[in-house]
Amino acid sequence: MSQNPNIGRRSFLKKSIATAVAAPALVSMEERLLVNSAMAAEAAPAPKPIALCKNWTGKIGKVEISRLICGGNLISGYGHSRDLIYVSNLLKHYFTDEKILETWKVCEQLGVNTMVAYPGDPNAIRVYKKYREQGGKIQYLAQINPAEKELEIAVKQAVYAGASGAFLVGNLGDLWSRDGKIGVIGELIKIIKDNGLIAGCAGHELRTPMAIEQAGIAPDFYVKTLHNTNYWSARKPDQTKDVIDNYGCDNYWCKEPKEVIEFMSKLKRPWIAYKVLAAGAVHPRDGFKYAYENGADFALVGMFDFQVHENITIANRILSGELKRTRDWMA
Repeated sequence: MSQNPNIGRRSFLKKSIATAVAAPALVSMEERLLVNSAMAAEAAPAPKPIALCKNWTGKIGKVEISRLICGGNLISGYGHSRDLIYVSNLLKHYFTDEKILETWKVCEQLGVNTMVAYPGDPNAIRVYKKYREQGGKIQYLAQINPAEKELEIAVKQAVYAGASGAFLVGNLGDLWSRDGKIGVIGELIKIIKDNGLIAGCAGHELRTPMAIEQAGIAPDFYVKTLHNTNYWSARKPDQTKDVIDNYGCDNYWCKEPKEVIEFMSKLKRPWIAYKVLAAGAVHPRDGFKYAYENGADFALVGMFDFQVHENITIANRILSGELKRTRDWMA
């Protein structure tokens, strides 16, 4: 399997428009130029190893985790696409078994030792088992989406898949905390721990970790959205309020980053920040720096294979510098 990002993209382009190329009347000039460029491009050298900083990993319980974690939405075909209806189907075509294996391999070789996936996605788990059978060592945090009466089943799926930890998916964390079902979250956390995994809960809404803490539940970690809404203000000042109101925390945007930072700064639990790039709207230079400086111990990011090297390089450079953190490292 090649580690060359350009090879992956060229191969994808060839496969994607091969049929169209065979029917010249259906192909635009732009598409022809794109295909010809992809097929003629010379192979670029493989990404060079990265000298990782001393603070590149942290621990949640006994599990050592890289500060940058590979997300699983893209691999499962659940990439956020706003109003584009074809994106999930596109991702499922791009992320073949070979491409998923290649993505994890590149992650592992360059220093990302953890990824996230749904244990309820048979395809993702099948490929993960295949990766492990081939000698891959990247570890797995299960993002679980259980029915209220099937908590044990969901956790057993994660254990069977070889997970090192599990956390409740953000949509359910928000829903159950909103509906006053904090006891269900507490029960799930206990079941995860009883099965020997580190246990957490995700949330898009700040009320989720707030309600969990108020209830005296003790997860090993939180997964919480965070990015700077000023990123949009600097670029589209007239649209900022509309964008945040329409999309909110439950989709791409963190409505109240200052409040999140303030609340999380008081917690003595590890925190994995996610949606730090707002589904691709924020550059990694800005998103990673904002997350790490404002208290996140880890950043969970969906990555294509050709983004891995750049993302690790940027995260490592930020972690190697002098961060003006508002919170001590909790992991």
